[in-house]
Amino acid sequence: MSRQKVNPLRVLFVTSEAFPLIKTGGLADVSGSLPAALREMGHDVRLLIPGYRQVTEKLQNARQLLQIEQLPMVGSVGLLAGEMPGTGVPVMAILAPQLYEREGGPYLDAKGREWLDNPLRFGILSLVAATLGRKDSPLADWIPDIVHVNDWQSGLTPAFMRHSGAPCAKSVLSIHNLAFQGNCAEEWVGKLGLPHHAYHINGLEYYGQLSFLKAGVYYADSITTVSPTYAAEIQTPDFGFGMEGLLTNRSKDIHGILNGIDTNEWNPATDPHLAHPYDENSLDEKIRIKQALQEHLGLTQDADAPLLGMVSRLTHQKGLDLVLECAKPLLADGCQLALLGGGEPMLEHSFWHLALEYPQQVSVNIGYNEPLSHQIMAGADIFLMPSRFEPCGLNQMYGLRYGTPPVVRRPGGLADSVQDTNPASLRDGSANGFVFDLANASELLAAIRHALACYRNKPEWRQIQQNGMHCDLSWKHSAEAYQGVYQSLL
Repeated sequence: MSRQKVNPLRVLFVTSEAFPLIKTGGLADVSGSLPAALREMGHDVRLLIPGYRQVTEKLQNARQLLQIEQLPMVGSVGLLAGEMPGTGVPVMAILAPQLYEREGGPYLDAKGREWLDNPLRFGILSLVAATLGRKDSPLADWIPDIVHVNDWQSGLTPAFMRHSGAPCAKSVLSIHNLAFQGNCAEEWVGKLGLPHHAYHINGLEYYGQLSFLKAGVYYADSITTVSPTYAAEIQTPDFGFGMEGLLTNRSKDIHGILNGIDTNEWNPATDPHLAHPYDENSLDEKIRIKQALQEHLGLTQDADAPLLGMVSRLTHQKGLDLVLECAKPLLADGCQLALLGGGEPMLEHSFWHLALEYPQQVSVNIGYNEPLSHQIMAGADIFLMPSRFEPCGLNQMYGLRYGTPPVVRRPGGLADSVQDTNPASLRDGSANGFVFDLANASELLAAIRHALACYRNKPEWRQIQQNGMHCDLSWKHSAEAYQGVYQSLL
C-alpha cells in the first residue's frame, strides 16, 4: 500500500542551543538534526535561536532580516537570517547583545553561575517565537503552521501565543528533561508582559513561582518527550518533579518519540576525528584507535586491558558517583577508565583524586571536547551510562553506532534503545548492551562484570558489537513521528 502524500508544513523550531552552532548537551544535537530530517521529508523548517556570539560567528550567508519592536524591558531586537553549517537549515538568530553576547555559556557565566536575568533572556526568546507564530507575524511572507518549542527556555511561547489576542499557529512542546523547569519569581509575569490573571494553578503559577516549563505543559497544543518510556515515567511521582498531576491530566496529548542521532556526524567509517576509520566488518581497527587513545591519555598501552569510557555531565542524575564506588575493584581487575565531562565540583574532584591515585589506569578530562568525545566512543571497549533517570540519552546510541556496547540503567530512553545481553537476546540477535535496574554500585559492578565476561568471549562480543551497529538509529522514524503529531493538530 502506498504511503499517503503529506502536504509540506511550515515549522518554526525554537531552541536555546543547536549543534554545530553552540552545544552544552543533547538538546543541541536534537536541534541540529531533527529540523534537517524534517526538511529532507519536504517540510519548510526554520530554526529560531538566541544570537550568542558563537552562533552569529558560525552562521553561513548571514543577513539582517528585520526588527521586532516594543518588547518588554529591551525595546527592540533584530533578527539575523542565515543557514546552519553542513545542513543548510535556515536559522534566525535574535540579535540582542545585552542579553546574549557574553562571556560564558548559554545559561551560566564563566564561573558556572546561573545568569540572574535568565528569565528575561529566555522570556524574550519565547516572546519573539510567539510573535513569529502569530498569523499577523512581522515575517509576513512566512507564517508557520507549527511552532515547536523545546524545554523550559522556550516554554513560555505557548502562553504568549494563547494570551496574544491574535490567531496563532499550533504549538508543540518537547520535554527533553523535566528536571529543569525555569522557575522564577512571580514579578517576572508582569515584567515579561504576561497578564496577571494567568498567574494561577491553571496557568503560569507553580508552587508560588512562575514556571516557564509548567506554562508550556499547560498551554501547548501537544506535548512530546524524547522516548516512549519517559512519556510514561513523567506521569509518576518518581519522575514527575511535581508536575505529574498536570501531565496525567494531559496524558492524551503526550507522545513519546525516541530521539535519533546524526548518523553522518556519528559514523565510524567517515569520522574525521578518528585516525583509523572502521565499520561493522573491520572492527579490528578499534584496537588501533584504542592504543592511540591510551597513548594520548597517558594510560598504559595494553590492548587487552578493558577500557571503560564515559562522556557525561558530572551530576547526580548521571549516576557517575556509582562508578566511583565500584572503580577500585574494577581497576584491581585490570580495567582502565577514560572520562570526559564536567559538572558538580565534588564529582570532578573525586575523579581527579582517582586519576592521581591510578595515573596509568584512569584519565579524567574536564570540559567540552568534541574530537575527544568521538575518540573515546571509538577507542573504549565498553561505554558506561548508569543514569538515575535519562529522558532519552544519546551517548548510549553513539556507543551502539561505534561498536562500543553500553552498560546502562533501565530508565527512559535507555530502556528503549539498549537490549540486555542474555541467552534469549543472543539467540534472536537483539543483544546490544547490558542493562541493570537499581541505582546502586553493586548492581552496576555486576553489570560491568557481565559485560567483561562477554568481552573475553571474542565471538560473542563481536556479535554484540555488530548487533548494535546494525540498529537503525537515524532520525527517519522519529521525524515521521513528529510529522504525525504536527498533522494531528492541523
